[in-house]
Amino acid sequence: MSRNKDNLLCIIRDDIRAIFLNDPAARNLAEVLLYPGLHAILFHRLAHALWRRGVPFIPRLISQISRFLTGIEIHPGAVIGRGFFIDHGMGVVIGETAEIGDWVTLYQGVTLGGTGKQRGKRHPTVRDGVVIGVGAIVLGAVTIGEGARIGGGAVVVKDVPPHATAVGVPARIVAQRDPRTGETRRVEHLPDPEGEMLRSLRAKVLELEERLTELEIATNHHLKHHVEEDALSSQCWSALGDTDGNGKIDEYGYVAGDGI
Repeated sequence: MSRNKDNLLCIIRDDIRAIFLNDPAARNLAEVLLYPGLHAILFHRLAHALWRRGVPFIPRLISQISRFLTGIEIHPGAVIGRGFFIDHGMGVVIGETAEIGDWVTLYQGVTLGGTGKQRGKRHPTVRDGVVIGVGAIVLGAVTIGEGARIGGGAVVVKDVPPHATAVGVPARIVAQRDPRTGETRRVEHLPDPEGEMLRSLRAKVLELEERLTELEIATNHHLKHHVEEDALSSQCWSALGDTDGNGKIDEYGYVAGDGI
């Protein structure tokens, strides 16, 4: 996060530049000036400047006007760096003691919230270059390390190390990125912990059914009352990447194209 007191116009210029860098749909400045995420950060920068000067009521009024117009709620006390981009920002909530570094991107529905009713630092610290996906929730005075990625729908309640990718509920680290080479795995190829667990359970159920069938045959027990093996919808397992129908998992637990 920048510590020098940059000119406000330079910071706003970087906020606009962040939109062009991160959104391929941004074709020209006229369109960018219509972005609600840009409106929200401009409102916030004004409200935050007044908040720091101890002006009563007005900063909160500006914050509520911004919320009404954009659907994005940013407390005037939140500290936000330059190059901040909120894409499709409806439903974004940023709490009072949140600290956000430079060149951070949030998608719609992200919450940087607090836990409990304690005073003092109770909202997340988000370092430079972080990307937080759709609907993710980051709770408490945790730190999201520089360059980290938070997957859509994740619930983060612990610190995330720099250049790591966290997904799931609660969020778990599933990938690391080398900041020197930039080598990483694309989102669609990230591990899917819940899917792997379901595939493992299914494989175990099929194994038990096979053993039970062998036992019933050996004891002359009738099989008419049993449902067909793997009666669950084939579409369900196809969505999990188990296309061969045998419940087996490949070396990594995933096939091409599956993920979160």
